[in-house]
Amino acid sequence: MTLHENEIPVDETLARSLLRAQRPEWAALPLSPAGAGTDNTMYRLGDDLLVRLPRTAGNAQSVRKEQEWLPRLAPHLSCPVPEPVHAGTPTDAFPLVWSVYRWIDGDEAGPGTVRDWAGFGADLAAVVRELHRIDLMGATRTDGLSWYRGGGLTPCDQWISGCLDDCRTTVGQELDIDALERLWRAALALPEPSGPHVWLHGDLKPTNLLVRDGRLHAVIDFGGLSVGFPDAEHSTLWDLPPQARQAYWNALDLDTVTWTRARAWAIAVGVSGISYYWDTFPAFVAECRARLQAILTDATAR
Repeated sequence: MTLHENEIPVDETLARSLLRAQRPEWAALPLSPAGAGTDNTMYRLGDDLLVRLPRTAGNAQSVRKEQEWLPRLAPHLSCPVPEPVHAGTPTDAFPLVWSVYRWIDGDEAGPGTVRDWAGFGADLAAVVRELHRIDLMGATRTDGLSWYRGGGLTPCDQWISGCLDDCRTTVGQELDIDALERLWRAALALPEPSGPHVWLHGDLKPTNLLVRDGRLHAVIDFGGLSVGFPDAEHSTLWDLPPQARQAYWNALDLDTVTWTRARAWAIAVGVSGISYYWDTFPAFVAECRARLQAILTDATAR
């Protein structure tokens, strides 16, 4: 499945060739697909390892961030996060950096895995609180840790307005795009955030939250790691049931302005995902549509 124009195709043969060249002691271990997201293709290696291959050169920069910062952030977090055990170097066949991590057991957060959504929301809030309280250790948004979701909404307005227009064409009969645009513009009218920068995971959606025994166990995929304002960190709450969203809000004691900006970021990610992946990644488009519908339902309820 190719998602980007400049994507480098990978398969199990390529993954095994990289292992033979750089970690021959692992090359004979069983290798099987372990999922593919918008940024990476993954293979489980044996029982204890995960190979992660970026799709594009831009995604490879995220791999470098994980390799540099996850070992420094992990000691400050009470839940497991990915542990890099090999920093793969480029080859002629695959000219990008790549990684091998410790495998973390767990299932994606969902109706069949989470026992108590309110408890799950509170647990996620606790992880976010820990992450946002970690010292920046000298990191700034100029150190390769700048991502749009950690900045202000205004610089994204032209882009997101175009995505809203795209969505009127593709999903306009199913979703009230005009209402979504009103919510987006209401957030744009607010003052820009001015608080201190914090560490941000950047993409705390259910596929990046692993559950064990019905509860949140681990947070994975720190490819969106950045330093910035915390508002966008809360945007994925509309991917979770209302009970989780309310418990999260209560646990972090979020104010209405922060919540309004977080909702706008959720709209931005949803409409841009539909616009970009409409022809290539229907499953991701479905996730975005569900998120936007949840936003509309929640806004009506409030």
